[in-house]
Parts: sequence; structure tokens; C-alpha cells
Amino acid sequence: MATPPDVLPAPSSPPAPPAPRRGGTTTAAADATTPDASAATARIVPRRRTGQWISAAVALLLFAMAVNSLVHNRAFQWDVVADWFTAASVMNGLTLTLWLTAVTLGLGFVLGTVLATMRLSSNPVLRTLSWIYIWIFRSTPALVQLLLFFNIGALYPTLGLGIPFGPEFVTVRTVNLFGPTFTAVVGLTLLEAAYAAEVVRGGILSVDRGQLEAAAALGLGRWRVLRRIVVPQAMRSIVPTAGNMLIGALKGTSIISVLAVSDLLYSVQLVYLQSYQVIPMLMVATLWYVVITTVLSVGQYYVERHFAKGATREGLPPTPLERARAGYRRLRAAAAAAAPGEAAPGEAAPEKAATGEEAR
Repeated sequence: MATPPDVLPAPSSPPAPPAPRRGGTTTAAADATTPDASAATARIVPRRRTGQWISAAVALLLFAMAVNSLVHNRAFQWDVVADWFTAASVMNGLTLTLWLTAVTLGLGFVLGTVLATMRLSSNPVLRTLSWIYIWIFRSTPALVQLLLFFNIGALYPTLGLGIPFGPEFVTVRTVNLFGPTFTAVVGLTLLEAAYAAEVVRGGILSVDRGQLEAAAALGLGRWRVLRRIVVPQAMRSIVPTAGNMLIGALKGTSIISVLAVSDLLYSVQLVYLQSYQVIPMLMVATLWYVVITTVLSVGQYYVERHFAKGATREGLPPTPLERARAGYRRLRAAAAAAAPGEAAPGEAAPEKAATGEEAR
């Protein structure tokens, strides 16, 4: 039987808030211990990566052991290394090494660009000839090539310029032409050209073909398309590999010591063959190679950043120098905040919180 509405119980009203205590405080302070409040104020604890810390400690221990062995091992004779590090003979050999590196890599990239253009040509003869050149020079060791060019007089006693199957206008004896330095320049240039051709070809192929079609649809000339579209985008792929080639060419010049060319390694060898100080003189050459390759690596980093502009929407990451400056500014701000009676820059001095008694 249904109950009439006039006799239904009245809806219960919400409980009244507790009466305030003396001093202006209430029992509502206990609400801070409710699950919602505790979840909101919970501190996030990062995951402990014990394996990473152990591996880092082991790596630092091994590094410290290596440094200790380098410093305290008297066989290195660091005093002899310091005496010969800037000697005139060593500096002359270093100058020749740098000159050979610049000349061979520069000429190698010029010839390599021509070979890459031939590989990308629609002419089958040019493509085949370029492929044969790259195949031969990449398949034979650099030392073998240098020795062949140095002994080219056994194959061709004379070299002439004239009409094929006819008279020769200019004739030169190869013994007088191919000296040690010229042989090193020719051999290393031809070798670097084979690798540079593949580097340039890969950079050109990395450019999206749709952009070339769009440029052709806009009526842009071939030279402008090459200068404004192809080269800037291809350099992003070319520069890292070209930087590795530059460092490899610098170290690869050491093989010309077999031809008695006075590069850095041969100059050092002449010294230790007379003084029998093999280890310290080899350390002189090693340190110079490390210094030069480090400078080249830094230059490669900034060249890559230059050609990477606009490659990502987020922008380029900060350089190590910019990170160091930001870290220094953070240290200064932390030191200023920790100083007594001073506030960190951009922060107001904290105000004294009002207590219940002061409010009352």
C-alpha cells in the first residue's frame, strides 16, 4: 500500500559543519589527511637505476687506472715528449702533413664531384667509366697504389702528349716526374676521389625528387635549382661523411712514410732511429694527431649545425658553450639564493605567514 506524500519522512539535511574551536581553528584541519589531499601532495620518487650507477663507477675506475698508468709509467718519458713536441723537425713534418691533407682532399672532392655527376648521367658510357674507376680504386689498398705510382717508371719509362698513333709533341721521363711528394699527392688524390664520388652521389640522391619537379614547374633554371635547392639539402648528408674523410685523410698521410716523404711520422722516425727513444717520439706524433683531429671534429660540428638550420621545427639543440653558460647562470642564481639576507634574482622576499594568533 502506497504511503501518502504528506506522511513521507522529510529528506535528511546535510550535516552541519563542526563548531570552531578556541583560537580560530576548526576540526577541518584534519581534512588534509583525506585520500584526495594526500594523493595531490604525494612526492614523486624517481626510479632507482642501480645498474647504471654501477656501470658508471666501473667505467670511471677503469679510466682512472688508465690515466694513472699514463702518468706514472716512466717508459713514456714525458720530459722527452715535452722537449720534442715543438721541435723544428717535428713542426716541419706536421706542416707537410696538413698541406698534403688539404691538397689531396680538395682535389679529391673536385674529381669526385665530376665522377658523381658521371654516375648520375643518363649516358651509359659515362656511367660505366665512372663505375669502373670507383671500383678499381676502392678495391686496392692505398699502400699498393702508392708503390705502383712510385715505380711507374718500370711500366712507362716516358709519358708523352701528342696525336694518338701519331707524333708526340711533349715527352717527359717518369723517373724525373714522379718524385716521392708528387707520387703521394697523385696517389692519395685518386684514392680520395673514388670515395668522394660516392659521398657526393649519396648526398644528391638524398634530396627529394618532388622538390626538383616543383622547381621545374616554377620555371627555375638548372643552376639556380642546384645552388638553392640541391646543394643546401645535400650538404646535410655530405658534411658528416666528408668530415670523417678529412680525419681519415689526415691519418692516412702517415703511409707515405714508406716513400721517404718527410711528413709527421717520418720526421719522428728519423729522430728515434738516431736516439733510440722510440716510445716518446711515437707519443709526440700521437699527441699531434689527437690535437689536429680534435680541432677538425669541432669544426665539423659547427659546419653540420650551419647546414642543419631549418631541418627540424624544434630548432637546433644548444651548443656545449651555450650549455656551459646556462649552467654558470644557474650556479650564480643558486649562490645568490643561498646567500644570507639576499634573494635570488627575479624572486620576491618571502613574507612572514600570518599565524592564528596574529589573525585573531
